Amino acid sequence: DIRPKDLGLIIVDEEQKFGVGSKEKIKLLKTEVDVLTLSATPIPRTLHMSLTGVRDIVLIETHPEGRNPIETFVGEIDYQVVRRAIERELARAGQVYYVYNRISGIENKKIQLQQLVPEARVALTHGRMDGSRIEEIMSDFVNKKYDILLTTSIIESGMDIGNVNTLIVENSHLFGLSQLYQLRGRVGRSSERAYSYLFYPGRGNLSLPAFQRLKTLTEYTDLGSGYNIAMRDLEIRGAGEILGPRQHGHINSVGFDMYCQIVKEEIEKLKGKKIEEDINVQIDLPVSAYIPKSYIESERDRVNIYKILGNAKSLGEIDQVRKGMNLRYKKAPLVVDNLVNIAKLKYLLRKAKIEKLVFSDEKGIYLKKVDMSQGKAREMNRKNKNLSYEPVSKRIIIKKVSKNIDLDLVLGSLNDIMSFM
Repeated sequence: DIRPKDLGLIIVDEEQKFGVGSKEKIKLLKTEVDVLTLSATPIPRTLHMSLTGVRDIVLIETHPEGRNPIETFVGEIDYQVVRRAIERELARAGQVYYVYNRISGIENKKIQLQQLVPEARVALTHGRMDGSRIEEIMSDFVNKKYDILLTTSIIESGMDIGNVNTLIVENSHLFGLSQLYQLRGRVGRSSERAYSYLFYPGRGNLSLPAFQRLKTLTEYTDLGSGYNIAMRDLEIRGAGEILGPRQHGHINSVGFDMYCQIVKEEIEKLKGKKIEEDINVQIDLPVSAYIPKSYIESERDRVNIYKILGNAKSLGEIDQVRKGMNLRYKKAPLVVDNLVNIAKLKYLLRKAKIEKLVFSDEKGIYLKKVDMSQGKAREMNRKNKNLSYEPVSKRIIIKKVSKNIDLDLVLGSLNDIMSFM
């Protein structure tokens, strides 16, 4: 019904609550319009569009002063734990959100809570109640006339009550990751320590995606973890369709990584940027290069480091990874140092468009394919006698290399070679 005269900017708050159709329909009001979407946990499709360059992304990493991370507990429902959690909150004159997302059984749940904690005053709200009645109950809850607000997921956003610092969610396995993060954000809105209890009926009720969602909430409890949680949601559910209505789901036909790469390259072309050819580098050296579990126990951390090293865009980025590991975990063992040096070799080989670096018992180390003029080859050999160029096979041989390879020396030789290319 509203027709703006000269629409220039659309701001969509809580973007994760809207479907693709709703968002695109607004933009039909004008073909060229700037759109700013706000979300603590972007849906996979939106996040992926940002990561591939379709949209720009800005992270707000600061948080209000005096806030503390929310202690998060996940486990099978235990009403003795529920009772102790409520009693502890009431003992410090606080209040509790109790989320039960089934309207059909919520009246019985209220009776159960009153029997479990007789001294607590319990209020009940859900989405089918009259709006004025909900407003009246919420006003009474804010004014501390009730101790527990038994409710559905209608409190997911918009609630900011500093005295409520315990959240209990039943059947948490049925909620999405973004929903759980938003619900958890309803507590801890003051300087008081806040607690979040996410319960499920039993392990038999947990699907793999549900387990992954709940595990993510226990791993990311720091303030401002929304972006990390959204990234994990992207991993669990997939990226969705950029040109279609689905906001999650994997691109099975070509594979997720390949799909991301294709989209990113096409976007760069549309922006008029030159796309560098991706060289598939093969390194075959008799060295051990990996991150042992005894050094970094977390499999997730190990995989992330492998990814960062494999996709590094500069030697400085690789050095930062090494520095970060030494600071966080202690001095790295030799196999980790080897891994870092292999990552540097791979980066330099890609930059020089050299496809192979291989060790041979007969010849030492050779690099292939290398385009070099005869004049440059002679200059290189004069500077480093251990380097020789074979123009027919387009190979450079690094001579006098034993099986006990010193990767620092190989890096030095590669830098010498690149200075003549």
